[in-house]
Amino acid sequence: MALTKEDKARVVLEYGKSEKNTGATETQIALLTERINGLTEHFKVNKKDTNSRRGLLMLVGQRRKLLKYLQRRDLEGYRALIEKLNIRK
Repeated sequence: MALTKEDKARVVLEYGKSEKNTGATETQIALLTERINGLTEHFKVNKKDTNSRRGLLMLVGQRRKLLKYLQRRDLEGYRALIEKLNIRK
């Protein structure tokens, strides 16, 4: 499910430290997490939507790569982010 402009702006401001910082790793991970959570809710209703499920798996893989990068670069920031987003690792 796509994020609205307001939701995206809220996430960027919360995790990016400013409204223009959309390229920060933490911001990208938070935006992907929001999209993943929306798709997860979508699949509770639409169990046979296999095309969207493929997209979900691609989003999860992209988030995993970004989390691995953040873990290498900033371990404390990584731990704080997964705690704040309730991601199990």
